[in-house]
Amino acid sequence: MTGRGTGTQAVGVVVLTMGDRAKELRALLESVAAQEGDSATVVVLGQGVKLPDLPGGGAAIELPQNLGIPGGRNAGVQWLREHDGVDIVVVLDDDGLLPRTDTLRLVREAFAENPRLGIVSFRIVDEEGVSQRRHVPRLGGADPHVSGPVTTFPGGAHAIRMGVINQVGDFPAPFFYAHEETDFAWRALDAGWEIHYRADIVLRHPRTDASRHAVYYRNTGRNRVWLAKRHLPAVLVPVYLAAWAAYTVAQRHPLPGLKAWWAGFFEGVRVPCPPRRPIRWRTVWRMTKLGRPPVI
Repeated sequence: MTGRGTGTQAVGVVVLTMGDRAKELRALLESVAAQEGDSATVVVLGQGVKLPDLPGGGAAIELPQNLGIPGGRNAGVQWLREHDGVDIVVVLDDDGLLPRTDTLRLVREAFAENPRLGIVSFRIVDEEGVSQRRHVPRLGGADPHVSGPVTTFPGGAHAIRMGVINQVGDFPAPFFYAHEETDFAWRALDAGWEIHYRADIVLRHPRTDASRHAVYYRNTGRNRVWLAKRHLPAVLVPVYLAAWAAYTVAQRHPLPGLKAWWAGFFEGVRVPCPPRRPIRWRTVWRMTKLGRPPVI
């Protein structure tokens, strides 16, 4: 069920699940239902799995197969367009939780106050309330308690103005997993939108390691190449890829993971992922001024 006051922005919440976190999913949906103000439209998408009964009247969509993270999100956004047109799309991990009841109100206010704001990045904390620095979208995970403009955002804890999606297009479904947020963020920045990290908008999420996903290493290597080939000016492509290759080697990953990363890297070189739409040099300069030039 949804409710919308006069003049307020309608919020839709998209949650993807593999069907293996029923308890966590229920807790998340209950935290969404407990939000202040107008209720949100919630759509939960099962990635090729059966869904449990959902609390709070959320829509349950059982996809015929696992479409990957970007493909699943695209399906959720499309459902919102067709069934309950919304102004803001909030994407949350199925094992996350909104620990405060003012989260959606703060999101609405952020977009209402700044018409050029396209994306809001949440602060992610663990079960004990400690901020997870690897999810802070700034180099080195700089102080997670400081809000400000950034150049990307975490996948399962963000809000996007629907108008941005309509303008720059969907998440890149061929990526399946890894770096789909960066691909979207670069397109949004190039279109003139702003991305803000908000330390006061919080998602609680278990402390995890990204490499827990079986496809992590291969997809990370492949999608870095696709990201560069799709969006960087030609002269920056080799610089970006060399920087990430050096960084990956320096991280001393397990040998099987490193082999998978290089296999993905060369897959990205061999296999195209159109379209190629390089960002403008003024966008490169804007990202540089924000502390993250698109070569690191």
